Amino acid sequence: MPYPPELVQPMREELTTAGFSELMTESDVDAFFGDKSGTALLVINSVCGCAAGAARPSVQIALQHAANKPGKLGTVFAGQDLEATAKARSYMADYPPSSPSMALLKDGEVVHFVPRHAIEGRAAQEIAAELADAFGTHC
Repeated sequence: MPYPPELVQPMREELTTAGFSELMTESDVDAFFGDKSGTALLVINSVCGCAAGAARPSVQIALQHAANKPGKLGTVFAGQDLEATAKARSYMADYPPSSPSMALLKDGEVVHFVPRHAIEGRAAQEIAAELADAFGTHC
């Protein structure tokens, strides 16, 4: 059963205020992945502690400080947008399901992936530096 909307709204807003589009339906996800030109960052958001303490803050830091940034930003919320999350994961079938996680795409292909196990126990600044490096390489 999905989390109550009022519980996750502040967690959603941490990314939407940073410029992310919410992909709440399968068609939203299809449109995001269907545009294969340029670069895109997809964040699979979550209510867990590592999402709050590291994943969302690291994305915000990386986007504020990176010289190069993805052309589009999208997010699905695991545990809330169930069908959209499943659809997003279907586009990244080579990577095991992971919440939270981040995927950098270039021309429709995943070029950098940060799964939950690479988020847990790391500082947001460390993950942000990894993302900024990936942006510099691929964006």
